[in-house]
Amino acid sequence: MRTAIRILLGLAIIILGYLLVESIMEPIRFNKEKKKRELATIQNLKDIRTAQVAYKAKYGTYTSSFDTLITFVKLDSFPVVKAIGSISDSLWEKGVTEKEAIKMGIIIRDTSYVSVLDSIFTYDYPIDSLRFIPYSSEKFFLGATKIETASKVKVNVFEAHVLNDVLLHGLNKQLIINYSAEKEKITGFKGLKVGSLEEATNNAGNWE
Repeated sequence: MRTAIRILLGLAIIILGYLLVESIMEPIRFNKEKKKRELATIQNLKDIRTAQVAYKAKYGTYTSSFDTLITFVKLDSFPVVKAIGSISDSLWEKGVTEKEAIKMGIIIRDTSYVSVLDSIFTYDYPIDSLRFIPYSSEKFFLGATKIETASKVKVNVFEAHVLNDVLLHGLNKQLIINYSAEKEKITGFKGLKVGSLEEATNNAGNWE
C-alpha cells in the first residue's frame, strides 16, 4: 500500500513539476516565435510601402491590388535623364545657363530607363511573395483610397495589415488574445499595419 502511495506521489510530483516548467516555458516560446514572425512581417510591410511609394511616384496614386503592384515592380521602369556635356568656365563667366547650353547643343539630355525592381529592391528579390504573410500561406490586406484631411486637402492613402490571429496562428490562443489586447491598447490595432485608410499617417507603420 505504501509503495503504491509513494508511486502515486512520485507521479504527482513529476506531473506538477512538468506543469510548472511548462507554465514558465510556454510564454518564453511564445515570445520567441512572436518576435521572429513580427520581424519578418515588419520587413515585408516596409517592402510593400517601398513599392507603393514608387508606384505613386509614377502614377500619382496608390493601388489596392497586389497583382497590379507586383506587375509594376517586375515589369515597369523609371526614366533616368542624364546630362552629357558641360558648360566651360568661359561660358559660365558670360552667364550662359544650363538651359541655354542645351539650346546651343553644348549639353545634351539623354533619357534611359531603369527597371523598378532594380531601383527599389534587387534583381533577385522574391517580388511574387510580397503579398504573403511570413510563415503563412495567408495574404496581407491591401487597400487604397483618397481621404480629406482636417484642412480639407484630399490625399491618397494606402494600408497593408495583418491581424495577430493570422500572424500568430498555431501559437497559444490565450497568449494571442492577451497580446492582441495589449497591442490594441498601445497602437489601436490588433496586429501589424503600415499606412491607414482613415487618416494621413505619412505611411507610418504602427511598430514605428
